[in-house]
Amino acid sequence: GIREEGRSPEDQRNRFVCLYPIYINSKKTLAEGRRISVEKAVENPSCTEIRDVLAAAGMNVYMENKIHPREWNRDGQFKGRVRVQIKQADGSPCQEKFSSRKDVMIYVAEMIPKLKTRTQKSGGGDTSSQQGEGGKKSKKKKK
Repeated sequence: GIREEGRSPEDQRNRFVCLYPIYINSKKTLAEGRRISVEKAVENPSCTEIRDVLAAAGMNVYMENKIHPREWNRDGQFKGRVRVQIKQADGSPCQEKFSSRKDVMIYVAEMIPKLKTRTQKSGGGDTSSQQGEGGKKSKKKKK
């Protein structure tokens, strides 16, 4: 039988978690699929950014051409899903800091604003990047 091979696709799937950009998009509501708080979320993150951050963190990551069921925007920027391996074959975490999908989402959302592609866009006079963990990532908030 098939059983003896031990590694069913199921095992593989459980070690990899799915991340859609929608999960960490500050522009989305919880009803639309956002999974972390607006304060921690990023404005319109792309799959590529998620992948770059996780690859830089040394994670095993790849992209799939899937779209979140609640993503009405079929634009290329919103397309895609990222698969990241957080557990090894024996079930232990690949990296201590990423023991759950939530850990991964929060880390990615924290790192995306620091990506070169993001910091260049804002055009020099941007001081917010120096604040570190100020929590005020989005400039559009009215206080």
